[in-house]
Amino acid sequence: MVFETTFYDILGVQPTCTPEELKKAYRKLALKYHPDKNPNEGEKFKQISMAYEVLSDPEKKAIYDEGGEAAIKQGAGGGGGGFHSPMDIFHMFFNGGFSERKFERKTSNLIHTLGVTLEELYTGTKRKLALQKNVICESCEGMGGKRGASQKCAPCRGTGVITKVQKIAPGLVRQCEERCRECRGLGETIDDKDRCKECNGRKTVRVRKLLEVEVYKGMVDEQRIVLYGEGDQEPDHRPGDIVLVLEEKPHPVFKRNGQDLIAHVQLQLAEALCGFQKVIQTLDKRDIVIQSYPGEVVKHLSTKCVMGEGMPLQQMPEEKGRLIIQFIVVFPDTLPVAVVPEIRKCLPNLPQEPIPEDAEEVNMRQERKNEQTKAEKLNQINSCIDYPGSDELSEED
Repeated sequence: MVFETTFYDILGVQPTCTPEELKKAYRKLALKYHPDKNPNEGEKFKQISMAYEVLSDPEKKAIYDEGGEAAIKQGAGGGGGGFHSPMDIFHMFFNGGFSERKFERKTSNLIHTLGVTLEELYTGTKRKLALQKNVICESCEGMGGKRGASQKCAPCRGTGVITKVQKIAPGLVRQCEERCRECRGLGETIDDKDRCKECNGRKTVRVRKLLEVEVYKGMVDEQRIVLYGEGDQEPDHRPGDIVLVLEEKPHPVFKRNGQDLIAHVQLQLAEALCGFQKVIQTLDKRDIVIQSYPGEVVKHLSTKCVMGEGMPLQQMPEEKGRLIIQFIVVFPDTLPVAVVPEIRKCLPNLPQEPIPEDAEEVNMRQERKNEQTKAEKLNQINSCIDYPGSDELSEED
């Protein structure tokens, strides 16, 4: 007679069940209520895992049979050790036990690029990501077919890989490994008639998984977000991770430099000399006003900074870097001749440049790109053409 039967009822077994019946019940329910299959049944999956962890351990089972769940929790609080996470129980079960050495085999990580805007890195965001991944087939419980139908692959001797020797020179050979085509790298084969109809003997099926990813304030370009245990599943393997690499998209106004933001602000000459007011919209949609005052001259390519308006620090989001503003002063092409004397009065006195009496005056004109002088053209012709009896053309020619 047991004190209570709640854990037995969760797994759908009798208190007198055998370890094999317990394992079979857990396997069936765990595959059915796994978060990859039923994302909304997380609590049910947790109950199943807890019940199996207790009932599969002879010591814990004896405590539960005598005092129920309360006795188990009291024993955990008194130094008996806490419960494993539901996912740990699942992985340990399908890896064949609770030995730590079973966790050494792990599927490959899945690496994806996640494009994010500078606004999302500034304010933080949550993104939903749809991915395709392999999960253990529920129909055959990861065995690929009927129980006992699998056989060791003969060509690869159960290793899943074939070693080939290539002769690359006399007396020189090279060994290379490739996946066995006969078993598709699984190390075992199953007759067609015994294969699982759901996975066709592959032991896993392809499913679409919707994940929620949180991008924290202050994260940087190429930073990695790791979703542990969310990678592909394989029998006798610990699931790999999904690794998301952030890729920052260019912004039309701001450029990031560490924790600072750099913005270019264009000023007309009148604004640079007489003062200005400009509105800049921040990455969190606030409007801030920058200004200079009459008498303050803003030089071309000069910079000023606004403290606390840069990127937030990831560890302390309330702390922010600087907003660095570089001014681009636009000069007019010409000025009315009549206003030149008035402008000259407002500017510092011009230095007097001594001019020698024999100096020659020349005219300046706007430089054109790809414009060649006559001498350059002649040199180019001479380098390309051979004239009989003459090494090169002279300028007089």
